[in-house]
Amino acid sequence: MSFCDSIKLEKGMYNVGGKSFTRVLEELDPSENYKGTNLEGLDAYQRQLKRFNIRVSGPDCDKVEKFFCTPDSAVLFPEFISRAIKKGLEAFDILPSITAAQTVIDGIDYRAITATTEALGNDNTGAEGKSLRAVNVCTNNSLVSLKKYGRLFSSTYESLRFQNLDVLALVFKQIGMDLAAEQISDAVSVLVSTGASAASKVTSATAGTLAYADLLSLWSDMSPYQPNVMIAKAATIQDILALTPMQDANAGLNFHGTGSVVTPIGAKLIMSEAVSATNIVAIDKNFALQMIQSGDIKVEYDKVIEKQLDRAAVSVTVGFSRILKDAVRVLDYTASNNG
Repeated sequence: MSFCDSIKLEKGMYNVGGKSFTRVLEELDPSENYKGTNLEGLDAYQRQLKRFNIRVSGPDCDKVEKFFCTPDSAVLFPEFISRAIKKGLEAFDILPSITAAQTVIDGIDYRAITATTEALGNDNTGAEGKSLRAVNVCTNNSLVSLKKYGRLFSSTYESLRFQNLDVLALVFKQIGMDLAAEQISDAVSVLVSTGASAASKVTSATAGTLAYADLLSLWSDMSPYQPNVMIAKAATIQDILALTPMQDANAGLNFHGTGSVVTPIGAKLIMSEAVSATNIVAIDKNFALQMIQSGDIKVEYDKVIEKQLDRAAVSVTVGFSRILKDAVRVLDYTASNNG
């Protein structure tokens, strides 16, 4: 008998400050203790699934009711939901492509930092007898606005109990993908911003027309940062793909083989309807955006464990902060820089 078989599972394990359910389990039952055994490679939650012989995928996948055979096994069901949602968030994998850092906090307040470098002048050239350029790092005046992204899941245990777990997981995976799409829209808004904090703009040489030379202007204007990611609407990406340099054999081979589009200047193209028409948001993903998440995915575990699935909430609280303003540029080819 393994130690994992003797753990008493309680719903209070979902309410340990700053720790996920799996982390609480791991502290009670470390995975490193199973090296060289038939349970090696499983995390603490997966070992609990094996303990109760719950199969969540594959041809012998169990029904929802398998989780509720015992009070202990019922405690595992909210984590099943959380993991399915997380898979949806990860499947819609744009956020990792545009965030330089992800910070997890235990709370709802976060103050980001901003770094500004002193302009080059006669007194800070670094030459003998001259001072070095100063880099001022300070906290922002305002808190990062964290937003709760979630859904109310409405069903009954009777209607779900005989459903396959892998099919139900797809429902929650789709929820995760929807939440990711909403987060991306807000992330783009933070990157672009408005007013005095708006990202710098580059305009096209010919109004209403996108040319390859405009992309080169965007690339050079961002120096010393590299525009390694470009975000745009589907119609704008079509304009980019129609450019002659994009007909390059290697670019076409990469697109047909992987579905990933990379421009001739080395930037990955990402589609998002959150960007204004005829605008391209270019970022250096290594310096542009920070993602702040308060805790893990929240599932109303009390309701789920007690089979009260009508209007059970699932949510995740996230905010975004632009790190370095100069690591973002917006190319607008609606107007002309000659006009």
